[in-house]
Amino acid sequence: MSGTGAPEVTISDATDLRVAVVAAQWHRTVMDGLLAGAERALAEFGVAAPTVVRVPGSFELPVAAGVLARQGADAVVALGVVIRGGTPHFDYVCQGVTQGLTRVGVDTGVPIGFGVLTCDTEAQALDRAGLEGSSEDKGHEAVSAAVATAAVLRAAAEPGRWPVPPTP
Repeated sequence: MSGTGAPEVTISDATDLRVAVVAAQWHRTVMDGLLAGAERALAEFGVAAPTVVRVPGSFELPVAAGVLARQGADAVVALGVVIRGGTPHFDYVCQGVTQGLTRVGVDTGVPIGFGVLTCDTEAQALDRAGLEGSSEDKGHEAVSAAVATAAVLRAAAEPGRWPVPPTP
């Protein structure tokens, strides 16, 4: 999701959803903003006791997300920051994280909220971190996407609920 045009997600009640957040630790200021935005969104949607797990870096997000998904989470939100440097390392990490998180979601059927910032500069990351003065709140957006998708999947699994009614 990107800045202007991000969908407005309406979720009436997510109190019974089990949501896990896995967050990297690199780039502490940006990560603190992403995590705060995620926690705000979880509170807004009524998720009372989310599981929050910290891992060293973004490359570790897929394996932790996979474990949380297989342990019964209804949705997992992955938060991280990768900032381009002077070597191809950025490309390898971004590709690995994106493919890994996609695989976890497809293999487990558990929605994965993608809150991994892949930025050219730290200023770009700060502008997306949901901090005071930021233009975007990607932590909040990642939770919104994961929880909304979990709600759709839950509705689809209920007997007599097919086809799933459209979301507003």
